[in-house]
Amino acid sequence: MEHNFQPLLFGGDINVYSVARAFHEAYGVKSVCFGKFASGPAYGSDIIDYRVCPKNEDPETFRKNVADVAAEFSDKTVLVMGCGDSYVKLAAENKESFPANCIAPYIAGDTIGKLNNKEYFYELCDQFGIDHPGTFVYRKEMGHDFELPFQAPYICKPSNGVAYWEHPFEGNEKVFTCPDRKNLEEVLDKVYAAGYPDTMIIQDFVPGDDSNMRVLTCYSDRNAQVKLMCLGHVLLEEHTPHGIGNHAVILTEVNEEICQKVKAFLEEMNYVGFSNFDIKYDTRDGKYKFFEINCRQGRSNYYVTGAGYNIARLLVEDRVEGRDLPFVLADNPSLWRVVPRKVAYDFIVSDYHAEMKARIREGREVTPLFYDKDKAFGRTLRMKKNLLGHFKKFKQYYEKKN
Repeated sequence: MEHNFQPLLFGGDINVYSVARAFHEAYGVKSVCFGKFASGPAYGSDIIDYRVCPKNEDPETFRKNVADVAAEFSDKTVLVMGCGDSYVKLAAENKESFPANCIAPYIAGDTIGKLNNKEYFYELCDQFGIDHPGTFVYRKEMGHDFELPFQAPYICKPSNGVAYWEHPFEGNEKVFTCPDRKNLEEVLDKVYAAGYPDTMIIQDFVPGDDSNMRVLTCYSDRNAQVKLMCLGHVLLEEHTPHGIGNHAVILTEVNEEICQKVKAFLEEMNYVGFSNFDIKYDTRDGKYKFFEINCRQGRSNYYVTGAGYNIARLLVEDRVEGRDLPFVLADNPSLWRVVPRKVAYDFIVSDYHAEMKARIREGREVTPLFYDKDKAFGRTLRMKKNLLGHFKKFKQYYEKKN
């Protein structure tokens, strides 16, 4: 069936594939995607027109790619979506210069830049009564002469993730868990020696295993009104150095109190488009602590679509068809996973096994990378190999808690 829109996605990972799958499930549409490498979940897919572009993150190249696709589909509305922070930043900063048939569903680039800065985000959390871990903002000029208001272990992470990954170094991780002050100082020294220019966030370590984590995905319409909120209870995360914190297993759940706080925050900010929050339950005080906002759908976004709330349909009905959407607080039970079932059962605390099995029996289990309408043999083989690779990764990086 022909439609009057064309998805244009940037990236090549599970985030891209999950969004493309949502578009294909809802409308049978094949997404155009620009990725930097001839690899990843989106490469070789039957439901994606994947175009390799090594300079994908160069602003001039990015604008040209958008313009070329807009000309190629001149009779359609082109929906420009970034599936990583750098691409979202590019889309938001350049959207006013895109051809007239393009829609980039983002707030202004400078606002995204502020929200992506964790220091600024935590200041906003304080204003809106949103809990977050004890936080200290570290600046390079402090050297080793600073005092922390909390004890080890510490979490250490960049306030500016985009700038951080532009200055790689041996042993760099997305988030560092530092067991003591000496290790913390060593991490800070390495980060700044690599040329990272911004502040670092040092935080109180919130105890508890992966099952204390939550993920919240929201969609705000063109009028900055929140229309969907879907909370996921993370049961297991990845633990490789570059993948730490990436979700591996999620059960959907409902927490209206959390959602109402976030809804008020987003609407006060006049936020539009998808947003994604990482949260952890702190058993010490019974509060849910917010770690960050992502100004996009998260890499695990298919947990929303798989639960029955197709994210592509939201975008099309709002931005292409101009409909007024109802507010939905998602409550469909669903199980999302990207690891083999045996890995899930081996590394998730047994308290949740019964609910996981119930979702499987009900046919409410989803695996985002395996789609029955995407039969590309080479890609399927790669995805199965990657799936099995989790046995080795979890054995190597995860200390099983008894």
